[in-house]
Amino acid sequence: MARYAQTERRELADLFLTVGPDAPTLNAGWTARDLAAHLVVRERRPDALPGLRLPSLSRYTERVRQAAAAQPYPRLIDQLRRPPWWSPLGNPLTDGPANTLEFFIHHEDVRRARPDWRPRELPPGQQAALWKPASLLARLRLRRFPAALLIQAVGFGEVRAGAGGEPLRLEGAPAELVIFLSGRQSAARVHLDGTPALAERLRTAPLGL
Repeated sequence: MARYAQTERRELADLFLTVGPDAPTLNAGWTARDLAAHLVVRERRPDALPGLRLPSLSRYTERVRQAAAAQPYPRLIDQLRRPPWWSPLGNPLTDGPANTLEFFIHHEDVRRARPDWRPRELPPGQQAALWKPASLLARLRLRRFPAALLIQAVGFGEVRAGAGGEPLRLEGAPAELVIFLSGRQSAARVHLDGTPALAERLRTAPLGL
């Protein structure tokens, strides 16, 4: 998995420089600079990590992120490209598990905010690496959804979720399911098979990480 995380990191850093600091992203209210600062803080400021999950500490994390974003943009991207060896999330031992999903999603946050974006042709190995977290996200995020859900990644597997009720099938490549299940439904190329009302409810459900 580490090689996919490294590839996504490198390509995202290149894309950040191409689009510039003010480019939009799929993260509401965040520009490319904001998103890059989030990724740098995540790896370089362990003291700010709790605020990514705990609302009571989020103000501190946001201050740290804003300080990181205020530095020159090329320096910010260089920090993203070269995480320190001591980073709890960016060192060689944790890079694959911690960053394969993270950098793929945020790479797509920049790509899919552009009007001319197209889905990438990812290698089967990377799709397989994304299916495991996609299936976990499905179980976690959709466990209370009022339907009998079948999530299918053709050629990679399927998983059932939901609280029961009417059937609803969500189908797509693992990469597209990751985008959908991380709360970016409108940007995902997936197929929903079920009643229109139920499908629309899933398309607008709060699934964010």
